[in-house]
Amino acid sequence: MDTRISRRHLLKTVGAGAASLVCPRGTAGGEVGDQRPNIILIMADDLGYGDLGCYGNEKIATPNIDALAKGGMRFTDFHSNGAVCSPTRAALLTGRYQQRCGVEGVITAKKHRDKGMALTEVTFAEVLKDAGYATGLFGKWHLGYEVRFNPTRQGFDAFRGYVSGNVDYHSHIDQTGIEDWWRDCDKVRETGYTTDLVTGHGVRFIERHKDAPFCLYLPHEAPHYPYQGRRDKADRKPGHPEPIRGSRADTVGAYKEMVEAMDGGVGRIVRTVERLGLARRTFIFFCSDNGAVRPGSNGPLAGWKGTLWEGGHRVPAIAYWPGKIRPGTVTDQTAMTMDLLPTMAAVAGAPLPSGLTPDGVDLSPVLERGGKLPERTLFWRAGRQKAARKGAWKLLVNPRRGRQRRQAGPARVHLYNLAEDAGERKDLASAERKRVKGLRAELVAWEQTVSVNVTRQA
Repeated sequence: MDTRISRRHLLKTVGAGAASLVCPRGTAGGEVGDQRPNIILIMADDLGYGDLGCYGNEKIATPNIDALAKGGMRFTDFHSNGAVCSPTRAALLTGRYQQRCGVEGVITAKKHRDKGMALTEVTFAEVLKDAGYATGLFGKWHLGYEVRFNPTRQGFDAFRGYVSGNVDYHSHIDQTGIEDWWRDCDKVRETGYTTDLVTGHGVRFIERHKDAPFCLYLPHEAPHYPYQGRRDKADRKPGHPEPIRGSRADTVGAYKEMVEAMDGGVGRIVRTVERLGLARRTFIFFCSDNGAVRPGSNGPLAGWKGTLWEGGHRVPAIAYWPGKIRPGTVTDQTAMTMDLLPTMAAVAGAPLPSGLTPDGVDLSPVLERGGKLPERTLFWRAGRQKAARKGAWKLLVNPRRGRQRRQAGPARVHLYNLAEDAGERKDLASAERKRVKGLRAELVAWEQTVSVNVTRQA
């Protein structure tokens, strides 16, 4: 029996109390000279559709991310599975709608410290680790606070970062005043600006594993609040998390610095890959976990993070792989975060375990040949807000804007043709009643499907 598989099975099925006593240390790796492609997945936090130069931003300098787009493929219709952090990350890790994972809302530091994504979920890290890949995560987790939910329990050989929704960029204190910086299963203290630490650990991971295939997941904190640049002071102290969003008055300036610091980190990762001669066998994918909040920009899109208007979930996404992806290409294929697990498995030639049926689809035909995806209907749900997307048509139920509270009462239904109206300004529900009826029926059927055998948070 494959020792990696049996070890994972043992660690994920022992009782929570016993599991908390031992932190798994990964040993996966291929033979020296293994030419299977490496995978680097970089995720920004709350980065909007209009926050990058390659998406039209003229105020924030992002030359390194723009270079990825110039040398690879830029998506114009890529969507996060959720409109907030934890749900998108659950879908990313599992390749399934987050509703199936029981992670439909934010796992908060104040209310959910005993909750997390169930260990029975199979993650892309486990799929790749079982195929001989070294796996590392450096940055944000946000799928469980207790040690039993640690990333090393879900297939990652190495973890450095934080488990909450955000930390002070300098003191690494979370929103409840608790220190939140980890090395695998141990809480540690490490000085430095979060963005630079994430990048630095990523660089060292690449250097350590340059001779065998690896999967590196870099979920950045930037540009999520607190709004702090490299030269700003720490605001949060142990037991004193205020001010939650940081003390800097110039949030626009801070946001700019934070995005630019992350962009510099992306450049450093790419240069490391090139310096080690790994560029032509390294697949890099960059995206955001949801839309922006002010002071960010969602470009021409309506709505913000937390809403199911396009600005809440249509996000920047870029794929880069010299020799495989034609430089300077742009695709309008509709894709989602959950598509990345089957895509990474296909890129790595890694078989999916029996019993795992992703909701996502493999994007490699689009990436490598500029092909088209099969027609499918995609769905979102955030509380009473719901959406269904089929082709250019988007059904939006009970939408809200900004911080407006959701209203009780009969469902409010809107319909938009996104091919002609990406800003969702012209509601066509009255003129397209038959289309509305059909999409509503598909939405109801989907809700019933994802509610069957749902995995509850542990």
